[in-house]
Amino acid sequence: MLRSTIPYARPGQVIGLFGGSFDPPHRGHVHVTLEAMKAFGLDRVWWLVSPGNPLKVQGPAPLARRMRAAHEVMKHPRVEITDIEALTRTRATADTLAALKRLYPQVRFVWLMGADNLAQFHKWKDWRLIMDSVSVGVMARPGDRISARMSPAARLYAKYRIDGQARHLLGRAQAPAWCFVNVPMVDVSSTEIRTRGGWGGEVLPE
Repeated sequence: MLRSTIPYARPGQVIGLFGGSFDPPHRGHVHVTLEAMKAFGLDRVWWLVSPGNPLKVQGPAPLARRMRAAHEVMKHPRVEITDIEALTRTRATADTLAALKRLYPQVRFVWLMGADNLAQFHKWKDWRLIMDSVSVGVMARPGDRISARMSPAARLYAKYRIDGQARHLLGRAQAPAWCFVNVPMVDVSSTEIRTRGGWGGEVLPE
């Protein structure tokens, strides 16, 4: 079993936070991570493998199993796999960010999400506090931006949106700040893998 650790970060670093259940992790997660790192000028990305999603009724596979699979799938020197939410005992993103800011007061964080998450972001606990406290990088499939762009969060924070051509500045921008980036997505999802029974054993890199 992998031992829980608190990731190391140097003062002044810009770290992208990619949260989720990773049930299971797959090459699509890897692709989005590397694209976000490049697009938003991130020094590192942390995968926050969540003990459980408050918005999902059914719980995920055991955390230790998902952590092992994440380490198998994501192998990059600037990407950290962490279960820090289990250590901080937080579930909601707003609470996790508050805990991380206390632990790393001199680090700049960027929350990473898909366009589908932005579309229902207003349902998250303290979502405005999230937008006001960290920059947000939104990874969107080409042509999959309409619902996200028309969402309550996007409309309310429209004036804080950074143009895609200046996306590399997001990591150093003062919150609130957010940016859309088109990313050709890998045609795979955790739901699809579970549905076809592919999560019966450990997930291996492809």
